[in-house]
Amino acid sequence: MIFTTTESIAGKPTSEVLGVVTGSVVQSKHIGRDIMAGFKSIVGGEIRGYTEMLSEARDVAIQRMVESAQNKGADAVVGIRFTTSAIMDGSSEIMVFGTAVKLSQ
Repeated sequence: MIFTTTESIAGKPTSEVLGVVTGSVVQSKHIGRDIMAGFKSIVGGEIRGYTEMLSEARDVAIQRMVESAQNKGADAVVGIRFTTSAIMDGSSEIMVFGTAVKLSQ
């Protein structure tokens, strides 16, 4: 499955637009990450636990979007965008969305 943030795939014309596909995950932090984040907020610097958590959440969201595209019979997803939102204190949603397409053979 090809997926890209661009609106088309160079050298591969689109033959059919199948519709919007999405993938999302709600991720919460745990006490260990909170404690380390508290220390980092005092001295500054990257909070690697959160960075890793968000990277894993993005990967899960992409996987879910790709599965949705495969269920529609897509060859690719174009125009991918990411969004985040706070669901409640201590958790956030990462959503990825794009347009599922069939490519010309």
